[in-house]
Amino acid sequence: MNGVIEALHIFDEHNSPILSHTYTSRPLSPSYLLPLYLEHPAPRPNLIYLPNTNPPTLVFSLKHANLLFLLTTSSEVEPLLVLEFLHRIVDSFEEFLGTPLLAHKIESNYDVVAQLLTEMCDAGTINTTEPNALRDLVEVEGFMGKLLGNLNLPTKPTFSNPSPASLLAQQSTLALPWRRNNVRHTQNELYADVIETLSVTLAPSGRPLAAFANGTIAFTSKVSGVPDIVVTLTGPTGKHNLGSIIDLPVFHPCVRLAKWREQPGVLSFIPPDGRFTLAGYEVDLLPLGARNLGNMSASANNLKLPVSLEIKTCLGPTGSDFEVRLTVNRIPGTSGGGGGGSGSSSNYPLSSASGVGRGMGGGPQPGTPASPTLQDLKVTVPLPADVRNLAEIRTAKGDATYNPGDRFLEWTIPNKDVAAGFASHFALRCTVVGQSISGEDEDDNDDPTGFGFNTSSAGGRDWSYDAGEPAPYQSASDLLSGGDKKLTAEQEKEEKERRDGKLAQQNKILMPSSASVSFAVKGWTASGIKVESIMLDPRRSKGLAETVRPFKGVKYLTVSKGGVEIRC
Repeated sequence: MNGVIEALHIFDEHNSPILSHTYTSRPLSPSYLLPLYLEHPAPRPNLIYLPNTNPPTLVFSLKHANLLFLLTTSSEVEPLLVLEFLHRIVDSFEEFLGTPLLAHKIESNYDVVAQLLTEMCDAGTINTTEPNALRDLVEVEGFMGKLLGNLNLPTKPTFSNPSPASLLAQQSTLALPWRRNNVRHTQNELYADVIETLSVTLAPSGRPLAAFANGTIAFTSKVSGVPDIVVTLTGPTGKHNLGSIIDLPVFHPCVRLAKWREQPGVLSFIPPDGRFTLAGYEVDLLPLGARNLGNMSASANNLKLPVSLEIKTCLGPTGSDFEVRLTVNRIPGTSGGGGGGSGSSSNYPLSSASGVGRGMGGGPQPGTPASPTLQDLKVTVPLPADVRNLAEIRTAKGDATYNPGDRFLEWTIPNKDVAAGFASHFALRCTVVGQSISGEDEDDNDDPTGFGFNTSSAGGRDWSYDAGEPAPYQSASDLLSGGDKKLTAEQEKEEKERRDGKLAQQNKILMPSSASVSFAVKGWTASGIKVESIMLDPRRSKGLAETVRPFKGVKYLTVSKGGVEIRC
């Protein structure tokens, strides 16, 4: 596949074009391309094929911060390469323009944006995409440069002969395209952030059907010169079987893959300057033997999730109530932030030599591995389209909000209520109302007067009589059995049970089919993977004195963005 990228178009939140950059050929114009893209129903895929254009065109899309990025090509290309290129464009824009990425930032800094797009893709071929290398290639004027430029004064020589030092710097840039030249820092720091996102599906009984943790190791390097760093990872049972626990590992280009294959869990690399994604991985939280039906119940306890969710439907006499129960489980802390070895560290900004962080009272600091902290707890309950409203929402803790137009119920529990009792229980009960008026039988609506004179409501009885014949008298049995007369207590009970049973059948379609919970836990990882040590090799590093001891630190964070879901 030797295809090239033809053009990039960026639209704001109102679908108005704010930038179009053409690399090669004569691509589709943004005014012609956007309607063709919007014709596809939402949710739209990241790759759309337009066969009716001339020539037929592939459209790659990415939405970020209310901005729409559309990239076009009329030749066959590698889809993953182009999609990764779109993500690199967003990362570079945020690196140079700042976050959040807004439309007016792109419009007011077009000189920087044009340089970025030109350096990242040359005539349709993807070129330099590393932010550190782009720092050396893209010129960004500071305050004084803009001031002198407005005064029409020359700020830099027009011609300059390359010096041997600059040529050597260019050669080092080619050798390490991810690290910029002449890095200098007054304070040398090395930080690691281990972030895991949960994706767990539970059966109505609470038995886990699937449980995965997708992890990302974000690394921040602020060290002068060219440092050589070794990061050692460890698992719940140590380092010996880490290779079998981690699935689908991905690494930054700076990581030496041979070292990882030789020793799984050891990351050896020369880092870029600043913050970057060092590695990513996936961990199956269900043990291999627990997939058998006989061991599924035991595996639910082995997940050790910080919360447990339970939902019950068709409650109440008419089956119009449902209840969500949430249990906050205690997360056991560890004795230290890492594995304890030389160079191990606790949660930063604590020093690596200080061990586990201490609070004001001498105990472990909240949010560290010794004292994990649960926060941002929220339960989301999707509701069927037939639900007209929620007649009643009852909860003792937190705030429950429902908007009929959104089709879901959100229940938010404040952090103070979670911290008050770490092993606590919460409950939410709601009453649903359907599209039709609940509690009324169709037979009762046939007689608007309510006196039972309608033929259908009187059980088919004919109240007319011939004037020539004497009027029939009603017996006592007729008074008791007549639909328009007072029923006995037993008959009223049977009638009520019949009505409630009918309503319960109708309310089944109004019950939610699932519920999901979102949360964040600081100082804890679901997979148990941690950073054992961060070592700086002074012999292999360049431009760094042997006496320099960088400030080191590690953070752990587990996030569920609606990832823990229970089915009804």
